[in-house]
Amino acid sequence: MCGIVGYIGPDRAADILLDGLRRLEYRGYDSSGIAVLDGTNLQTRRSVGKIIELERVLSENPAGGSPGLGHTRWATHGKPSEENAHPHRDCTGRLVIVHNGIIENYRTLKESLVKNNHRMASETDTEVIAHIIEEHYDGNLYEAVRLSLDRIEGVYALVALHADEPDKLVIARYGPPLVVGLGSGEMFVASDIPAVLHRTREFIYLGDGEIGVVTSDSVRITNRAGETVDHQPITILWDPVSAEKGGYKHFMQKEIHEQPQALADTLRGRYFESEGRVLLDDLELSEDFARSIDRCIIIACGTSWHAGLVGQFLIEELAGIPTTVDYGSEFRYRNPIVGDRSLALAITQSGETADTLAAVRECREKGARILSICNVVGSMVTRESDDILYTHAGPEIGVASTKAFTTQLACLVLLGLFLGRRRGTIDASRFHKVMDRLVAVPQQVETILAQEAAIEKLASQFYSYSNFLFLGRGVHFPIALEGALKLKEISYIHAEGYPAGEMKHGPIALIDENMPVVFLAPRDSVYEKVLANLEEVKARGGVVITVADHDDEFLVEKSDHLITIPQTDPLLTPILSTVPLQLFAYHVAVLRGTDVDQPRNLAKSVTVE
Repeated sequence: MCGIVGYIGPDRAADILLDGLRRLEYRGYDSSGIAVLDGTNLQTRRSVGKIIELERVLSENPAGGSPGLGHTRWATHGKPSEENAHPHRDCTGRLVIVHNGIIENYRTLKESLVKNNHRMASETDTEVIAHIIEEHYDGNLYEAVRLSLDRIEGVYALVALHADEPDKLVIARYGPPLVVGLGSGEMFVASDIPAVLHRTREFIYLGDGEIGVVTSDSVRITNRAGETVDHQPITILWDPVSAEKGGYKHFMQKEIHEQPQALADTLRGRYFESEGRVLLDDLELSEDFARSIDRCIIIACGTSWHAGLVGQFLIEELAGIPTTVDYGSEFRYRNPIVGDRSLALAITQSGETADTLAAVRECREKGARILSICNVVGSMVTRESDDILYTHAGPEIGVASTKAFTTQLACLVLLGLFLGRRRGTIDASRFHKVMDRLVAVPQQVETILAQEAAIEKLASQFYSYSNFLFLGRGVHFPIALEGALKLKEISYIHAEGYPAGEMKHGPIALIDENMPVVFLAPRDSVYEKVLANLEEVKARGGVVITVADHDDEFLVEKSDHLITIPQTDPLLTPILSTVPLQLFAYHVAVLRGTDVDQPRNLAKSVTVE
């Protein structure tokens, strides 16, 4: 999934599609392709890598005509390859589609289609949609798409083109965004407004569960029942750069707000309540091996290392496996105890972090089984892993990781539950309790994001400070580290994260009215101990900002500022606690005038040692 562009009108479609795909490059992708109808001939061109590779293919083998579809792919099912790149065809070769999203039941659909003699040419979930439409097609593409959607479970933004109906594009949406750009004698379809903002300022946003027929001079939109839905066009006044960010000031802010959707995508299709189990597609861990694991070694760097520290709590609590967490950059410089009953868990957003890869290779040489949590399909770490758990966070442009981190935490919960059930360390009741609360987390994140204005106001009171201290206990100590890292890397304020219990062993000497202290104080098993630490800070004139899942009288009295988050299972609270710290760091950085998306001296992925 990633970028979609469609065009129908008098101009050469290939040129417009390529231009639109270039304007979506900021989203990140690993392959691209277009399909163009030239008379009755439906032509496709696809390539792996950047748009320039697709341009090279088209210069060697041009595709004329109109209408057409284009797509940049961020792999979710199947490695980056020409065969897996969009657009995808049906068996007749007369139908093509592009698609963003995840089809949860694609395996079941694929098995059924193969039994019906459909020929599959890719590893993707998208291709099954083309073949399902083919089964329903009898000369009416709109109706075939409408009927096909009844068989699909998951989320989608899709555009279909059939050579037998050259005067239309059929579109549908449930989940990922899709817009129609209104021109004069021409129409555009895109997953994001920047793709065609230079061609039109008038747009219609397709709603969830809606289907549209787009011709060169009309747009008709219906619901799934076939009833017409009226939409008033919206005039977009953003400049193109702002449009890339969806109206947000920075990519980081946009990605913070994308977390509810990213978390939902991470969980989608992985929890089967009726069966009481987690299904992790790319894990082949047998029950025998799961039971035999004698230790888990988590390897990561930076923000991913903080996720690993939370993972240590989760895996030991849920699966009963002794777990250690190592910096990838330090792992090789001792003699780690690793064997054939060890599970090495690599956590990396990009899958290309040099230090993490080196540590993975060291573990493999020592006989460990390698499992990676990663956001990029086909990346180096996934190619060198026995098992993979993809986060499905989508492209993350801002250097400071936000949605990648919270989706890593969600994956670690899933992994802990998966191992716990296979090892028999948690019963069905505990499993369901955690999972039921986990699926509610995306909506709870929405409620935290709704407090952004209040958090921005809080940032305005503290952006001029030079030092911060973040304190947490237990599973919230890693979130204190992450909160401090976010603040320091984008605002250049010195910040430290500490276990609250260690405050008396040094940091307490720094506390005065010029050292704001951020406490993470959910009502969990160590809550009373955190309150004692908070009292010690107040006794020394410290300024206290508290993040808590309640607002009892003591916290209100002792905290100078209180940010409340929803209540959930204690193992899931770290996901929620992270979000206000991200917002606080972001708004402090904005007020200080730093380059939020590209902070000095930092790179998105550290690919050299």
